[in-house]
Amino acid sequence: MSITKGIGSASLGFAAALIVAGQASAKSDFDYGPVFDTFGKHAHVEGVSFPENQTFKVAFDVAKAASPGEVNRKFESLARFINMHVANGVKQENLSLALVVHGSATEEVLKTANFKERKGLPNGNERLLVALMEKGVDVIVCGQSAAAHGVEKNALIDGVKMDLSAMTAHARLAQKRYSVNPF
Repeated sequence: MSITKGIGSASLGFAAALIVAGQASAKSDFDYGPVFDTFGKHAHVEGVSFPENQTFKVAFDVAKAASPGEVNRKFESLARFINMHVANGVKQENLSLALVVHGSATEEVLKTANFKERKGLPNGNERLLVALMEKGVDVIVCGQSAAAHGVEKNALIDGVKMDLSAMTAHARLAQKRYSVNPF
C-alpha cells in the first residue's frame, strides 16, 4: 500500500516545496563577520543576549587533522565562536581563547613551505591560524606530538607556541580558569 494513498499529489508536492524552501532559507541565514569575513560562518539566533561585561575563557582541543591542504573545521570553530559572540554583543576584548593542537593535527601548524614538503600541498590552515593569532587567540602545539611527528619549533607558523605537552597546556589554561570546549 502506498504511503501517499489518501494524500493528493498536489498536497504532497506543496509539502515537499515547503520543506525544501525551509532548508534553503536556513542555510542562507549563515554569514561571516563581524570579525572574520572569510572564516567562521554563523547564524543569528533570536532571543539570545549577554550581560554587558560577559567574558569567555575557552580552550579548544584539536587532535585530528583535516585532509591535506584543507582548512581544519575544528580550527575554524574558533573564528565562528568569535564572530557569533561579537555579533551578539560580547566585546571582542572579553574573549580569551586558546587552541591546543596535538595528534595528527600537529603538522597543520607548520609554515606552508614545511607543510608542502611533507604533504605536497600548501597548508590550508596557515591563513586562518595567523588571523586567529592576530585577534589574540593563543595557538599552542603539544611538544610531545611535535617530537613524534618530527616537527621542529622553527618550522611552526610564526606565533605558534609549544608547550611540554597538550596535557600541560590544558592544565596551565585550567589554572587560568579556561573551560574546555567539548566540540
